[in-house]
Amino acid sequence: MLADYHVHCMFSDDSWYPPEAVCEDAWKQNLDEICFTDHVDYGIKPDWDQALTAKVFDGQRVLNVDYDAYFPCIEELREKWAGRLIIKTGLEFGVQTHTIAQFNSLWERWGQHLDFTLLSIHQVGDLEFWTGEFQEGHTQQEYDRAYYQELYDVATSFEHWSVLAHLDLIKRYDPAGPLPFPENRDLVAATLEHTIAQGKGIELNTSSVRYGLADSQPAREILELYRDLGGTILTLGSDSHTPAHLGAYLRHFQRYLSELGFKGFYTYDHMVPTFHAFE
Repeated sequence: MLADYHVHCMFSDDSWYPPEAVCEDAWKQNLDEICFTDHVDYGIKPDWDQALTAKVFDGQRVLNVDYDAYFPCIEELREKWAGRLIIKTGLEFGVQTHTIAQFNSLWERWGQHLDFTLLSIHQVGDLEFWTGEFQEGHTQQEYDRAYYQELYDVATSFEHWSVLAHLDLIKRYDPAGPLPFPENRDLVAATLEHTIAQGKGIELNTSSVRYGLADSQPAREILELYRDLGGTILTLGSDSHTPAHLGAYLRHFQRYLSELGFKGFYTYDHMVPTFHAFE
């Protein structure tokens, strides 16, 4: 079975990919299941009803998902593709400690429509990683530690999530290269222990290949720690934004996880995980 559980389309501010085309491409690739996980990043992006307050990037306003259009669109696709492709409804929550209340309100309004949610840390204190704002003026040890502390604080204070997405994301945007894992092992271990205790999981994000990372994301050492702590719930996602990304390297990383001793991966339905054994 092949399931891509990190898929973006034009409802994300950083993708133009039409959702119908995503489904067509997934079917052509013989994917069995996909989950749309478009971006919500309170703190740096407003909702659609507050568009005039949004930042403008490349001539377009940067906004969160248009929920009123998003959920009906995916439901319509789910019905259209029934029997050929399983389509699940998700969101990628880019949470910060000071935006938790907004995400709780979002959940109260729309949670009944969701099968799955990714918990991501994309910025801290509204400072972006990909632009270098967050790292500026700090040592590698300082910004790495601040990232993992925010991850722990959010994961333990916010409950409406399924798995931790690309949980060592900071290394993707670190000009100094990855910091040795032991430097932040304590915080990572504490975060994983909480994850396991809450019956939640982590994601293996296959985009490490296209970003040219030397290791998987999360890194092998983190996956081994998760395994040794008793963690079993894993999803695989391409973090796709374009046709070239969709479904990339899923089979390769299934084999990789199997070699590390994991027995299978998970999909979700109404926030409940289902196990699928590796072949």
